[in-house]
Order: sequence, then C-alpha cells, then structure tokens
Amino acid sequence: MKNILIVEDSDDMQGLLTNMLSSEYQVISAYSGTEGLLLFKKYPVSLILLDRLLPGKSGDEVLQIIRQTSQVPIIMLTALDDATDIADLLVAGANDYVTKPFDINVLKARIMVQLRQTGVDVNDEQPIVYQQLTLYPQEFVVKKGAASCPLKKKECAILKLLLMNPQQIFTREQLYEQVWQTPYMGDENTINVHLSNLRNKLAKLDPDRAYIKTIWGIGVRLA
Repeated sequence: MKNILIVEDSDDMQGLLTNMLSSEYQVISAYSGTEGLLLFKKYPVSLILLDRLLPGKSGDEVLQIIRQTSQVPIIMLTALDDATDIADLLVAGANDYVTKPFDINVLKARIMVQLRQTGVDVNDEQPIVYQQLTLYPQEFVVKKGAASCPLKKKECAILKLLLMNPQQIFTREQLYEQVWQTPYMGDENTINVHLSNLRNKLAKLDPDRAYIKTIWGIGVRLA
C-alpha cells in the first residue's frame, strides 16, 4: 500500500482526507510544515498533499526544502486561484495543485495520475524506527537491539499504522477500517484481541515500558 503524507493544519481537512484516502493508501498526518519535513525524512512516502498556509514552515518553504533532495510527487492544496501564483508553484517544483474547496474524486484522480506517471511506490522492506523499536513490515518482525519478535499480519499492520502516526490517537473504528480495509460493524473484540496480543509481544521485547497507550473513551496511540 502506497504512503501519502498529508501536511495540513486543519483537523477537519485532515479528517476528510484521511477518511477518503485510507481505504486505498496508508495515510501519514502532519499538522505543520516542520512536522511534515520530519515525517518525510523518517518514513517512505509515495506522494505528498501539501497545504500552503501552515504553522512553522509554510507550504512553499516545505516544497523548496524537499525539492533539494527528492522528486517525490507533491500536490499543493491552496485557497488561491490566481494564475500567476499557481504558475509560480509549478515552477518551484509542485507536480500539481487543487484549489479549496475541491471535489474529492478529482483529487483522487490527480493522485492516481501522479503515482502512475512517476512509478513511485513504497518500499515495504524499509524498516520503521521508533525509539528503541525497529519494525520490518515485509518480514512481519519487530526488534529491539538483538532481540526480535514475529508478528501476525494484522498485528504488524496495527503497529505500522501507529509508528507512522506517533502523535495521532486512533479510535477502534479507525484502526479496524484502516487495517482490515472493511467497514467497522462495532466488533470491538477483534481489535481488542489484536491490541492485547501486540502489547504482550512488545512487553516481551521491552518489559520496562509500554509502547501502546489507551486514551480512555477515545482510543489508542503510541506512548
């Protein structure tokens, strides 16, 4: 599954884009330009949706910095519809743009075009590092130092989702729909069993700390 990094400071827009794209892509969320750059360096990314007006570094600055080292497809999200302004974005290195408000089907089509043109894909073999843990998604293995623990496919997918979104709280519905790729029908037992098994395996690797934290009444996140 391809990874899309969404750099957007609006919670509503992040939620809309995540809900619309998570059935087809792995979504990584950043809420500032600075966080977007950090996540881009940390994780393999197939495409970036980049808002222009961001706290910290602006979208234009993020675009300029990324273009110094990478040609990953970048679609700008902008409220401006000035021809000269859009031309400047494209010259600066943006692959495409959409103006707000936009039709989600048009955005999906533009994403598909960019991924098809560039042939960019996710290298699932690339490990994901979080503190002392290293996840190898292709091998379904998580390691701490020399110690390793095999994971089942869904356990690995849950851990990967959490590691790639370390600041995000996931409801059980969000976890289920992104990992199982089917509508959530209220079956908490399935997700609870997988979370419990994953916690137990991580505890064997590192008995001194818990990596998955329950936020009562909301969901779970990395600790």
